[in-house]
Amino acid sequence: MNHITDLKNFLDSSPVNFWAVETCRHRLETAGFRELDMRDKWFLEAGDRRYVVKNGSAIFAFIVGSGGPGEAFDIIAAHSDSPGFRLKPNCAVPCEGGSVKLNTEVYGGPILYTWFDRPLSLAGRVALRSDEPLNPELRLMRVDRPLMVIPHLAIHFNRSVNEGNPLSKQKDMLPVVALSCNDPKNIIPSLVSETLDVDPNRILDYDLSLYSSSPAVTAGLEDEMVLSGRLDDLSMVHAGLTALMNASDTPSRHTRVLAVFDNEETGSGTKQGAGSPILEHILRRINLCLGGEEQDFMRSVAASFMVSADNAHGLHPNYTEKFDPTNHPVLGGGPCVKVNANCKYMTDADSAAAFRRICEIAGVPCQSFVNHSDVAGGSTLGNILTSQIPLRGVDMGAPLWAMHSCCETASAADHIYTIKAFTTFFSLYNK
Repeated sequence: MNHITDLKNFLDSSPVNFWAVETCRHRLETAGFRELDMRDKWFLEAGDRRYVVKNGSAIFAFIVGSGGPGEAFDIIAAHSDSPGFRLKPNCAVPCEGGSVKLNTEVYGGPILYTWFDRPLSLAGRVALRSDEPLNPELRLMRVDRPLMVIPHLAIHFNRSVNEGNPLSKQKDMLPVVALSCNDPKNIIPSLVSETLDVDPNRILDYDLSLYSSSPAVTAGLEDEMVLSGRLDDLSMVHAGLTALMNASDTPSRHTRVLAVFDNEETGSGTKQGAGSPILEHILRRINLCLGGEEQDFMRSVAASFMVSADNAHGLHPNYTEKFDPTNHPVLGGGPCVKVNANCKYMTDADSAAAFRRICEIAGVPCQSFVNHSDVAGGSTLGNILTSQIPLRGVDMGAPLWAMHSCCETASAADHIYTIKAFTTFFSLYNK
């Protein structure tokens, strides 16, 4: 199976953050990685393949290096979440005429109008009653068929729609799930009960999100484009995961780490986000298991390097004026080093040079992304992580069109380039 077919399969099996982590978990298990629990005592030795899951929506996989205490960590970081819509509690809203819509809350910063008139479905996790009050049973749930739609108002009722159409998140963006229903308030409990085959009285709560049920596809004269939701940032997750598994049979002095955080789109300020100490705790425990002391951990951090992988903006052919005049990466031109003078990214000349050298060794092109000086940019994982652990590192990503759309566009070539660069990074310090 080629990398692009595998990417499409990965995207289709990962409709929301919880399922993305489950997809990673399954692939890691198949490659010989075994799960560790943060509540248990760990015993590790060189060559061990392990992973940790946090909250069901973040995952941290690593291969223990042979260098012992004080040796470096080679880290690729990405995130599992994407902008969209989540169901509110008590979400069924009966409407005049008999139809039923669902009350949602916007998650992150989606391009709202791209969600209109698409087949949508529902996925996430459900909390069920168990014998332990503080530990409900958590089950993944996914409806594998089109379930709802957010219908646009016909142009006949809004003749100026193409001249600008301000949207209300509370009024305009609610999906219709049924044209009629005798018991609207039980729509979601009944759906959950049927999908999971559980007694509805066991259902205590849920984290359920909308997703586009349209599959990932390739397009273009030579199938050179990949079209899908959630390319930001699951394409980088897939590239990092593929690279880690590619390098897993080759020993290395360094401990190689893939860190997939959640909640980047809302600021990373959760226990499973990059603003938490979860990665630091994992790295410290690895060091302790290898017989290291606190000073050894500090030595490891000082010697380590992190690639913060979050997609970049590719030059849009219809809006070239929005991009920096001399640093505008194009789709198909290779992964981008992301630079910002006001430190929105962790990149500096030292780390940029290191990543460019990685790309050079891998035989792939490398581009630069800098915001147009009149256009404010966002931040990502790098700087948030370095507020927890003072790592050297670079912010980078493959370029996209329509980032945060319900359907984004990437270059197939860029994804292959990124996998090659990441595999090279994980293979630099082999025996």
